[in-house]
Amino acid sequence: MTGEALSFGRVAAALDRYAGSTVEELAHAVRVGGSCGWVETTGEVPEWTGEDRADRRLAAPVCAACPVQAACLEWQLREGCEVLGVWGPLDEDAFRGVFACWVERRGRHGGGGR
Repeated sequence: MTGEALSFGRVAAALDRYAGSTVEELAHAVRVGGSCGWVETTGEVPEWTGEDRADRRLAAPVCAACPVQAACLEWQLREGCEVLGVWGPLDEDAFRGVFACWVERRGRHGGGGR
């Protein structure tokens, strides 16, 4: 296993604590505690470009200090491997790597509370 795959596996393993959470619980956690929600309500929204890589760079400082990064990532992983918008601090390639490890773990450990 490469170091990168091992890192993806560690991220996926850390998300096991959310395996019993429902999508509604995850969504609520992100909407209430997410830094992105705070940015939306304060009017300090970055000037989104509509280009994924550029928007991820703009979102990175917001995501970096977010207290619900893991719940946000879990929520997006449950939506599938298609990355739409900015979800947590991962780029598209890292998201796909974590997704593969997450699917493997949840298959062995009983899925999650969709």
